[in-house]
Amino acid sequence: MVQKTAANWIGYAMSGIVVLALLADAGTQLFLPHLLKAEMDATGFAQSLATPLGIIMLVCAGLYAIPRTAVLGAILITGFLGGAICTHFRLGEFASPPQFICLLLGVLAWGGLYLRDARLRALLPLTSAP
Repeated sequence: MVQKTAANWIGYAMSGIVVLALLADAGTQLFLPHLLKAEMDATGFAQSLATPLGIIMLVCAGLYAIPRTAVLGAILITGFLGGAICTHFRLGEFASPPQFICLLLGVLAWGGLYLRDARLRALLPLTSAP
């Protein structure tokens, strides 16, 4: 078994925040969509899309939480969050709180994965070879 370092544990904590945030949002989309009516209307999405969006978030969170599929999950999360950021740009919102939250979640997703996965660190080293 591989020894877990402090960086690994920090990576797991960062990844856990991302998974919890996605699960909370998915739960709201799936079970309490009426709470999101104003936001859905403001962004131009029909309220009927709450369920498919919730399912997409569940799939992204699940893939990201499983170590073997975490990279795929991070890619899908990045795409999903990028779409959310673009939606707010389309509305004329620049540097809005939702955009910052999406950006932060994307950074946490990749940062957490980088710290917990040695294969990713080997593929994308932050330091140059001597």
